Amino acid sequence: MGNPKAFLSIDRKEAGYRPVMERVLDYGEVEQTLNNEDRKLQASRCMECGVPFCHWSCPLGNKQPEWQDRLYKGDIQGAYNLLTETDDFPEFTGRICPALCEKGCVLNQSGNAVTIRENEAAITEQAFLDGFVFPRPPKVRTGKKVAVIGSGPAGLTVANRLNRKGHDVTVIEKDEAIGGLLRFGIPDFKLNKNVIDRRVEILKQEGIEFITGMEVGKDVPVDKILEDYDAVCVAIGSGQPRDLNVEGRTLKGIHFALDYLKQQNRVNAGKEISHDKRISAKGKNVVVIGGGDTGSDCVGTANRQGALSVTQIEIMPKPPEGKNPETPWPYWPVVLKTTSSHEEGCRRRWLLDTRKFEDDGQGNVKSLIVEEVEWEKDSETGKMTMRHTGKTEIIQAELVLLALGFTNPVQEGLLEELKVETDLRKNVKTDSNGATSLAKVFAAGDAATGQSLVVKCIASGRNVAQGIHSFLSGQM
Repeated sequence: MGNPKAFLSIDRKEAGYRPVMERVLDYGEVEQTLNNEDRKLQASRCMECGVPFCHWSCPLGNKQPEWQDRLYKGDIQGAYNLLTETDDFPEFTGRICPALCEKGCVLNQSGNAVTIRENEAAITEQAFLDGFVFPRPPKVRTGKKVAVIGSGPAGLTVANRLNRKGHDVTVIEKDEAIGGLLRFGIPDFKLNKNVIDRRVEILKQEGIEFITGMEVGKDVPVDKILEDYDAVCVAIGSGQPRDLNVEGRTLKGIHFALDYLKQQNRVNAGKEISHDKRISAKGKNVVVIGGGDTGSDCVGTANRQGALSVTQIEIMPKPPEGKNPETPWPYWPVVLKTTSSHEEGCRRRWLLDTRKFEDDGQGNVKSLIVEEVEWEKDSETGKMTMRHTGKTEIIQAELVLLALGFTNPVQEGLLEELKVETDLRKNVKTDSNGATSLAKVFAAGDAATGQSLVVKCIASGRNVAQGIHSFLSGQM
């Protein structure tokens, strides 16, 4: 512990975001960085608590106090080595993780948590600059072949860890580039895709084979994959979007959020989209239905496209600001979250249920009718029930984006052919090692758990990779 009194004398300092009027004109990352001296001072604020709740809060079990101390002392290589003991891709989590660790930080009781996530990103970037991150191919190969289907954070983690064990790993991705939702679902202004390319290039040099533009169960039979590989890992994510079954849903101008975000990311990458297929918010009143992070990403994208107005509506009540007594420290606080995208311009509404989409007479959406709702808690069971109040209003919208989350992995194709057992939510059912009901087939990430966080997908990938290694080694 470099400075045992720093938490008393040094305040939390965040790098903040680029100015709004500048960042809405491009898709560059909005987050700025502190200089090295300020970053060291922030690292010195870590108290190295007897019970590190930051470590407890992290699904990966990151050793935050240890690498904060290394960062404070200028030992970037040591800090990076400690980070990657538990986190395969800190350049991803350091940018897009919601920082569960910071919510568990003891200093967060006063709203002054250590800047753990930003420090993690800073360590990783400096490690790349200093040449501490380079290919480390395994010295010995086992001769065992593994196919990883899907290249999101879970799939990449499984591939990385099994390759290090000496197995021959092939990652098969249905889209045209590697990264899954990291590549196509998260806007460039939150995660520059060069960050993914940089890591994928290292993984290639370490011996992992990547195949893109191939959908297992469509372009190649599942039986062929099962025949050619000693183990198979399903890491296809939870791609079935939750829909709205209301009148007018089929009108033009109503799209799933992920379709919208994917298209813009492809446009940013240089892909040509025909005018009739282009989803654009330019000059339109936009309504985003859904109050989560995906909805926030749609808000930021719509603002960059030149939306006339952006409104985000949510059926749940507005969360409390600051602290919530129902979710006390060190648990994840259910409080109002205002993102950089919201700051760029957005009207936010709560307790509204969409009842109908209205037609402009030419098959296009022109507005939606919403009804105010109330939530009541049953005094005996504690269960919340929704009640419609009858109070309705009309919100103008020429573009509606459905950001209602995802229900389960897509069943058509791969999962239908595999015929693996699923749970009640249609997620792939696995044991504690990630093994499915089908011999030598495993599942990792959202495909097995349902929609979750990138950091939880990496944690799942690490666990399942160990399960596959045990299976290949004859220990299961």
